[in-house]
Amino acid sequence: MKTLSPLVERIEANIMSSDLLHADDTPIRVLDRSKRDKGLGKGVKQGRIWTYVRDQRPWAVAAPPGAVYRFAPNWKEEHVLGHLADARGILQADGYKGYTKFYAPEPCGKPRLREAACWAHLRRDFHDFWTSTKSEIAREALDRIGKFYDIERDINGQSADARYAARQKLSLPKVEAFFAWSEQQLLRIPGKSDLAKAFRYGLARQEAFRLFLSDGRVAIDNNPAERALRPIGIGRKNWLFAGADTGAETLARAMTVIETAKLNGLDPLAYLADILDRIHDHKINRLDELLP
Repeated sequence: MKTLSPLVERIEANIMSSDLLHADDTPIRVLDRSKRDKGLGKGVKQGRIWTYVRDQRPWAVAAPPGAVYRFAPNWKEEHVLGHLADARGILQADGYKGYTKFYAPEPCGKPRLREAACWAHLRRDFHDFWTSTKSEIAREALDRIGKFYDIERDINGQSADARYAARQKLSLPKVEAFFAWSEQQLLRIPGKSDLAKAFRYGLARQEAFRLFLSDGRVAIDNNPAERALRPIGIGRKNWLFAGADTGAETLARAMTVIETAKLNGLDPLAYLADILDRIHDHKINRLDELLP
């Protein structure tokens, strides 16, 4: 990957400069040789792979999609604070506490990043409860959220202005009704139940869950980032663990090139073969010509 390092850095800079990013993370097992050498356990530790995705295709913008992957040896917030140090705009992500500092108002009175919550994440909580209990309340929550997605399917690929208009007319009343209904249900169910926890999660983040209504660029969920992590999940079943932190870092950089190429409709193998053949003779100030 050393040969491709300048290219990876240009992809990262290009994607991370976007004013609307999707973010998510997943665990990855890493061989810990220091523990193995000392006879401590199996010599495997758990790191994290983060992904940051730009995908403007749902609102018909020509900026090419792409995904950046970053490895960290643990789940501490200091890593995302570094990843997103220069980010501005909107971040669509789950409720990981490491993002919250970006949402706090700065001295100017505005946050560095606005939070866009993920309706698919909330829906999953209700689905898990309904699957285990067949709760009618959980079933109704699923049906109500499902109506939001029916509207989204019809406006996918339209302009941001068209999406905004449709959401204001069709989605806004349904979202308002959902939160009013949620507050009523909390008075009817055990406060310590997983169902109550799901309702409280949504109600506590109402502003973030409503953001897609006021900005046609914002997605209803964080599925672009979740899809970008699927290759890592599949890979874990095959290669089991990375050989070291440096190996996991190499994996992240390789994934940045491969998955960005795939998002742009390229065959990654053909793209890499072409780039490796050309990059040595390519002028460094024209490196953007080689981006996938």
